[in-house]
Formats: sequence, structure tokens, C-alpha cells
Amino acid sequence: MSPIAVIDFETTGLSPALGDRATEVAIVLVEGGRVVDRFQSLMNAGVRIPSFITQLTGITNAMLADAPDAAQVMADASRFVGDTPMVAHNASFDRKFWVAELQRLGLPAPQPYACTLLVSRRLYPQAPNHKLGSLVDFHRLPRAGAAHRALADAEMAAALLGQIQRDLRARHGVAKPDHALLMTLQRCAKPTVSALMAKYATACTG
Repeated sequence: MSPIAVIDFETTGLSPALGDRATEVAIVLVEGGRVVDRFQSLMNAGVRIPSFITQLTGITNAMLADAPDAAQVMADASRFVGDTPMVAHNASFDRKFWVAELQRLGLPAPQPYACTLLVSRRLYPQAPNHKLGSLVDFHRLPRAGAAHRALADAEMAAALLGQIQRDLRARHGVAKPDHALLMTLQRCAKPTVSALMAKYATACTG
């Protein structure tokens, strides 16, 4: 299957529309079920990190003082991804920062995003919840470093993506659980998932 870029951001808050900026980005490139490359960097966007974010992530203002400029990091990240389709856990969050940071540089952000959170809600309704760490534990996947650091979370999201693809093959008979199928599946109402699996191209909304 074609490569997929799994991304995670750490940020100063929830929304770039409110002035929040990215402080760290990590991208794990997955191909054929294997991690084939990685990109990770802190980034200095010239804004201060609130104390509660430092408590959550461990990223401090002192760490960002020595970090490369956000514009350079995002330009490098854009070149690393190219046109590769992207995946994130809670992708609506990561996508809005990807788009906002690249817009500051006048760079396009055309990559389609699939969401392992939405797909997991449809495939694993029996999971205790659908937070990334909970799903990693539910599937007994390895934890990769400290949570709420970009590379560790991107690695765990990549492992979850691999689990999803394996389950689509083994449990649902999907020969090619590619990015396009994930995007269709995340839009499905839960009762139509089985029908979609039977007919890969079933159109559904929800």
C-alpha cells in the first residue's frame, strides 16, 4: 500500500484561531505496515507556553528558546510529507494546526486526513473509551515514551493504525485497507459499517 504520514502536534492551546501555536511536531511515515522514516522537532513560534501546558507536556519555555524557528520546522515538515495522505488521532485538532502553520508560510496543505479516533469508534465500540492511550492499552500495543510528547503520540497512533489495518484484513476481509477506505469508514454511521466492509465502496454518512 501507499505510504501514510501519521502526525501529532503539541501546542500552546486548543485553537490557532485563538492565537495558539504549535510547539512540537512529529511525523511517522508508515509503508506496508512498517515505520520507514520519522520527523520530529520542537519549534519556537515566539509565544509563551502556559503553565498548565507545561505540566501536561513537559515542554518548557526554556526548551523552546533553544528550538529552531517554527517557520523552518514547518517548511521542513511540509517537504517531508509532500503529498502523502495523513492520519492523526483526533485528526480535526492536528489538521487545523497543520493548515494554520503552513498558511503562515504561504504553503498549501492539500493532504487528506484520516482519523484513528473516528475509525476506532466505529470498529471498537467495546473499548472503554477512545483516547489514544486507552486504545493502545486495549489492543496491548507498546507505549512509546511519555504521553503528550509529539513523537511518542505519533508512534502510538501509527501502531494503532497498524492494528486497525490488520483487523480490517483479518476480521472484515478487506484486502487493501488503504487511506481512502479509512476516510470513508470514519464518515459512516455505526450501523452501516458492516455493509461497508462487505462492499468496500458503499457510500455512507454519519
